[in-house]
Amino acid sequence: MLSTKNVSSNRVSPVISPGNCKVKINSLSFEATPYDKNSFNIILNVESEPIGGEFQGFLVDANKPDGPRYKGQVGRVRITPYPFKDAVLDSGRKINKDQEILKSVAFLADVTGKRNEVDDINVDTIEAFMDKCKSIFKNTNYINTCIGGREWENTEGYINVDLHLPRISKTGVPMESLSVESSRLITFNYEEHVRKFVKKETSGVSSFEAPAVNSGDDFEL
Repeated sequence: MLSTKNVSSNRVSPVISPGNCKVKINSLSFEATPYDKNSFNIILNVESEPIGGEFQGFLVDANKPDGPRYKGQVGRVRITPYPFKDAVLDSGRKINKDQEILKSVAFLADVTGKRNEVDDINVDTIEAFMDKCKSIFKNTNYINTCIGGREWENTEGYINVDLHLPRISKTGVPMESLSVESSRLITFNYEEHVRKFVKKETSGVSSFEAPAVNSGDDFEL
């Protein structure tokens, strides 16, 4: 006999959505973009606080169906809205990819209490530097974040959100320590912090848009 007695209608997604979230960093990755091998993203693989109840998170190892699951919602969050790349802006200002990456990691290190470990890294290339960072930013303490993103449409017509932290502004920061006394954390606003998907009306034209490069202002505190 069929019954709805044990059926929950309020299933919590295992994926983090844009918003103000308390998360820990399970791991960090440094990835070239698929459209430009000289353009890079820093990806924070984050997890929320444990949800509890009937929540069922993703498997920690997808190849082990009987293995442990994440206790919180998870997501891949780019540390900046746009990739890191050497560039010259319209104003004539030169952007140095390596220096912008170092500034972003220094900010992350300050927030997570890892600055001394990061300052001790002494290598010759940015790839080697980021490789060292992978072991430093692994299973960090929880931090407060404002997570934004960019909407995109999958092949089935559903709108998803590619997550990233918003830019630092004069009025706020996208992440901060839980112990900070005077919070400057950005208050999430969907209209402001998520770029909307605009469907192309012309058939046969891809909706893919290669993002602009990091302007270098994201971590100017």
